[in-house]
Amino acid sequence: MKARVRDDARGLLARAPVTAYYDAQRLAARARFAGDGKGFVHWARVAAEVARIGTGPMDINVVRAIVDEEERLAMRGKAPATRS
Repeated sequence: MKARVRDDARGLLARAPVTAYYDAQRLAARARFAGDGKGFVHWARVAAEVARIGTGPMDINVVRAIVDEEERLAMRGKAPATRS
């Protein structure tokens, strides 16, 4: 399990180092609003790992905006599927 978290964090960092933390937070929020508890925990751990090893920005106001956006999409039934 730890290896999967580490691999997903590295994958996000390889694709988009500046937004990797926010991408992981978005996936965690998406899983949360989809009722996917395991997915939420996984992506929250990935976000923590990205924060630990990455150098990109981590602004709580951006995270809050991401969560708000994902919640609005979920309420409208337009949230994309999570990939956990």
